[in-house]
Amino acid sequence: MLLPTIPRTRLRPGDRPAVDTPFGPLLFTTTVGNTALPPRPDELFALPGGRTVARWSVPAARVELLLTPYDAELDPGTWGPLTDCRAAVWRIDARAPLDRVRFSASLPERLADKADAGWDGGQALAAITVDDDTTKLTVGGHDEEAICWAGSAGEAPSRWAAMIDDVYDRSPLTWGVDFGHHHGISWTLPPLVPGDHCELPVVAAWAPATDDTENTWYAVTASPAALLRQVAAPVQGVVS
Repeated sequence: MLLPTIPRTRLRPGDRPAVDTPFGPLLFTTTVGNTALPPRPDELFALPGGRTVARWSVPAARVELLLTPYDAELDPGTWGPLTDCRAAVWRIDARAPLDRVRFSASLPERLADKADAGWDGGQALAAITVDDDTTKLTVGGHDEEAICWAGSAGEAPSRWAAMIDDVYDRSPLTWGVDFGHHHGISWTLPPLVPGDHCELPVVAAWAPATDDTENTWYAVTASPAALLRQVAAPVQGVVS
């Protein structure tokens, strides 16, 4: 469960959870087995600071999605200021064996006419950057290497850490990250067994297109643990 000690208020589930960006809404989709979870969550909770946690529940799994503002704390002596930065932490808790789980974060397939989108990953980061004459937007999260490291960090099953050799050897994988047509990112997870959980981060940061300091790229490199710590910090020690 995400942030179990943070006080929350139950809301009536409305529209699907999304991050509003200059290039349209960043929408999230989860597929468990062959079933896509509905856009509207089963439950929705408000957390302090304008944050929300959406929850879906099916017999095989529970899925949660935290949406939160994010302060990337970039060094102003190195990086230009961001216009805004928003983050998500997605979590699945398996109740049954799951051979296929897929999570996606996608911008509209049809972007503005002058917008250019492309892959921008590297250094354990899966990312795309979209820009036009006025704005650059980077959306990022874990690549396959970082998914394996998450197994060592307690953010995924520990056995996933052993799969890093397959990633480094470029062995054929039945799981991994897909960029599609560069308007979004999809993560297909390795198999899960009952009791497993996995947390994945998604960060969207944007700034003026004239800023060439790569600030949006560095802003989206946060881990789930870093995002959750920032959410918990203002209310540390408060138990719901």
